Amino acid sequence: MADGRLGAGIRLAVTTFTVLPVPAGRIDRATAGVAMAVAPAVGALLGVVLGGALVGLSAAAAPALLAGAVVVALGALLTRGLHLDGLADTVDGLGSYRDRAGALEIMKKPDVGPFGVAALVLVLLVQAAALAELARRSPGAALAAVVVATATGRLAVTWACRRGVP
Repeated sequence: MADGRLGAGIRLAVTTFTVLPVPAGRIDRATAGVAMAVAPAVGALLGVVLGGALVGLSAAAAPALLAGAVVVALGALLTRGLHLDGLADTVDGLGSYRDRAGALEIMKKPDVGPFGVAALVLVLLVQAAALAELARRSPGAALAAVVVATATGRLAVTWACRRGVP
């Protein structure tokens, strides 16, 4: 793999999965492939930031649930809520009970329907509660768990972008 393609792929992954204003440069199929391959590494770095925030809030004696909620909010801010938007769109489309074309049409709309809102509320509550539980653990265990979770979430993107997946 050429160094230029690797650098361009890393920049694309960073701009896709975070709010960091890194110039993406030229984007082609090969660059996108590299970006999706390195997505878990970007997730791991994001996990270090989020896990560090959780550990820092815990060390500052913040209530565990508050620490969890702040880290969930920070994650949404640092990723532009990309995963939350995708979740809401997917649940709205699946909850519509329409055929494939109708569900895709719903997913393309910029608004969020009742299924999407309910899914977002529940997921954010579960994430905050899970992080609250981690905040009660040792700093190393909490940091490792958040890093693994965020890297794994981006690994799903890598898996979904491989050849042969429709």
